[in-house]
Amino acid sequence: MRSAITICLVPEAASGPFVFHGDLDQGCHQAAALGFDGVEIFAPGPESLPADPVAAILRRHGLGLAALGSGAGFLKHKLSLTSADANVRLRARQFLKEMILAGGRLGAPVILGSMQGRHEGEVTRVQALDWLAEAVAELADVAGEMGQHFLVEPLNRYETNLLRTVDEALDLLGRVGRKNAKVLADLFHMNIEEASWAASVAKVGASLGHVHFADSNRRAMGLGHTDFKAVVGLLQGAGYQGYLSAEIFPLPDPVEAGRQTLKAFREATRDIPDR
Repeated sequence: MRSAITICLVPEAASGPFVFHGDLDQGCHQAAALGFDGVEIFAPGPESLPADPVAAILRRHGLGLAALGSGAGFLKHKLSLTSADANVRLRARQFLKEMILAGGRLGAPVILGSMQGRHEGEVTRVQALDWLAEAVAELADVAGEMGQHFLVEPLNRYETNLLRTVDEALDLLGRVGRKNAKVLADLFHMNIEEASWAASVAKVGASLGHVHFADSNRRAMGLGHTDFKAVVGLLQGAGYQGYLSAEIFPLPDPVEAGRQTLKAFREATRDIPDR
């Protein structure tokens, strides 16, 4: 397993759960100085991720790219895969396709979180899930052509009323039928929605593609009540070899949040060979 930390390049998300904000090069410098293996980037859109300059920054700091967040499509551009407006749904797919292509050129998967949208008004849950399954199938195919996974993230009840649990995400992926469509397990959301995060992590199995390493209060792991050593033990038992990525609030400040994340990561992975 590898450690990663989030860098947000979206001014509209300045109060969001991301550790470093603003400049990519500076964020990578801070991540590398702390000792992280990689970074996860929350970008305004594909145009802000030119392959050669971004790859050069990552190489200069010796970092991998864990994943790209797509939530700016919802936050900044008001796009959703389940909007009642067909034009908005089409634009949402196009935005995500372009993000996937940008991620593929950089060797990283894209996350579908808030752009899943919600069912409301004239859009029933059945209709929204039909649209979502159709879109995820298409987007997973694009990701597959780039040699990447497509990551589907269940959120909590305050952010969506569609995919909120591992079971709901697995049901959707079962309908989609694409092996490269994977679940992103966010431990903060799971602390809200799952009866047992341990049982849910175990249930995901080979469908697990990425982990957001966040404590119960969305602060750095070790500052809430999540048994992070047990989490990592379960992941190890399941054969998970991906990133534990800190999508957390930068509290008490970004550097301390990063230090605490790495402290917890190292404590939990100390006995794992070749983590």
